[in-house]
Amino acid sequence: MNISIIGAGCVGLVSGACLSEFGHCVTCLDIDAEKIENLNHGVIPIYEPGLAELVKKNNAAGRLIFTTDYELAVAKAVALFIAVGTPPRDDGSLDLQHVLAAANSIAGHIDSYKVIVNKSTVPVGTGAKVKKVIEDALHRRGCGHAFDIVSNPEFLREGAAVKDFMYPDRVVIGFENTMAREVMEEIYRILYINSHQFVFTNIETAELIKFASNAFLAVKISFINEISQVCESVGADVQQVARGMGLDNRIGKHFLHAGPGYGGSCFSKDTRALIKAGDDAGVEMALVRSAIGANDRQKMHIMKKLEKTIGSLNGKVIAVLGLAFKPETDDVRESTAITIVNHLLGKGAIIRAYDPIAMANAKRYTLTGKPVIFCKDEYDAIDGSDAVVLITEWNQFRSLDLTRIKSIMHGNIFFGCRNVYSRDTVEKNGLFYIGVGG
Repeated sequence: MNISIIGAGCVGLVSGACLSEFGHCVTCLDIDAEKIENLNHGVIPIYEPGLAELVKKNNAAGRLIFTTDYELAVAKAVALFIAVGTPPRDDGSLDLQHVLAAANSIAGHIDSYKVIVNKSTVPVGTGAKVKKVIEDALHRRGCGHAFDIVSNPEFLREGAAVKDFMYPDRVVIGFENTMAREVMEEIYRILYINSHQFVFTNIETAELIKFASNAFLAVKISFINEISQVCESVGADVQQVARGMGLDNRIGKHFLHAGPGYGGSCFSKDTRALIKAGDDAGVEMALVRSAIGANDRQKMHIMKKLEKTIGSLNGKVIAVLGLAFKPETDDVRESTAITIVNHLLGKGAIIRAYDPIAMANAKRYTLTGKPVIFCKDEYDAIDGSDAVVLITEWNQFRSLDLTRIKSIMHGNIFFGCRNVYSRDTVEKNGLFYIGVGG
């Protein structure tokens, strides 16, 4: 099948690469000419494990091409996936200008039946808006070409996006008629015959599933973080509490890991967007609103713990390990690590930081006029520091040489924000350990 992807960001590029790996012929369009030029020369704009290999393989095979030409992208495709950005507005709503612009551009070249698939994260009602834009554009052209709208939200975790696309927990497809469903079944045939879970529903339900899923996970994280603060007050161990909870199959063990609060653009954006959708529907999303507040409080709690332990931060050298919002990505948007770094800088601390992938992006998000010393590796960052703060749990930070760390530090404070080390392991090497929830 001939498929086009509108937008060559993380979602669009991963979707295009994986669909071409399924054997489809995929045209990936972006209006950023420089990005397309780079992709045509094998330069991948984001870090995502396994993505570069898939792009290069399928591009070389002729199944994946890159263009800025809408006429080419629309003419070749039976299905067109819109996978452009939907940035948040100040009121929590999502800015749909790029989605609607893409729909209008598609409509300008439709010459036969097409299925237009919303892959972008969009609020309930977007399918209807996209349909109206295309209908209006076709009317202006004097055309009566048939088309269908489908909602196919993405559930791609950054750092595992290729795996999530190839081996999904579920594929959600919102549609209006059987022809569109048949096209989508053919696109995902390899997943369908391999018995992956499919949810076929109406468009509005499909649109809401994405927001409800991410908001629920955010609530779960905020809950265990609040429990971690109770644990610290009463002498309990949050890791054992979480394990005891997770053994109940109704609760499950996933997302019960206490830490410095969730980060990344998805949870922050989707929870606020769901609250806005609730407001528009006259529903008070009190639980989701509370989860956002709890997440903000957890970040402050972490920073206060460090300040309480070390005393005045002015002039103190703090080694920060990990800047991305999670491992296996270079994304620092809404990263808790960046929030902590900026707080420490504001208190006069000297920051020596290291992240295996995300340092280039982090440079754009730290406080202007308060330079961070970006180091060549974790030990370079720790050298001469008064305290080490491990924030993002990259695998290489899970087996640090603690004896070496003690020998090169000026101080001895080791703050493990992700609880990847036990207190005994750290303290037997002469370091003073701070964890979360115990």
